[in-house]
Amino acid sequence: MTIHNRLRAMVAMLCALVALSIGVAPAAATDPLDYVVHTEHVQVGPYPVTVGFTVWPLRAMQSLDFTFEPDGGIAGKSGTITAIAPDGQAEADRLSRHPRNREVWGLDVESLNSPGTWTLRFTIDGPQGEGTGDLTVDVLTQPGPPLVLSWFVGLTPLALTLVFFAVVWIRTGASTRSHSGSRDE
Repeated sequence: MTIHNRLRAMVAMLCALVALSIGVAPAAATDPLDYVVHTEHVQVGPYPVTVGFTVWPLRAMQSLDFTFEPDGGIAGKSGTITAIAPDGQAEADRLSRHPRNREVWGLDVESLNSPGTWTLRFTIDGPQGEGTGDLTVDVLTQPGPPLVLSWFVGLTPLALTLVFFAVVWIRTGASTRSHSGSRDE
């Protein structure tokens, strides 16, 4: 290998290393969990629990993370959370570790689907027995334009693209058919 080829290989290797470093920098710079900007406290039987929200005030259809941290940690405890919507529909989930903060329970990238007063019902079973507690939170209306308008604006380019390709296909197909008929004669 000549010196010129070695130099080119080293420059290529350095460029690849720099590109890789720049590519992974955002992931390395992020916090393990978005900042908790608001907390509420709820008594779940004998267990005081701190509920953290990464967005406050809460709005319908807005993604956020919830964290649930009982005093003394989550070791030796298990539980469920039931989200009760303003219309009374309930959805229960097992309390599990938050994927980016393994020391607490949490929900990652969740949203509450409708405005109104929601109830978060916690049931925790631990060394001091089982307990239940409720936290009510007010959820404001959805941010931004109405959902139907958002979908309409978002799908307009797709519809125009489909119309464009249909017109091109029809015009191209018509000209191909007229040329193929003249070749057969």
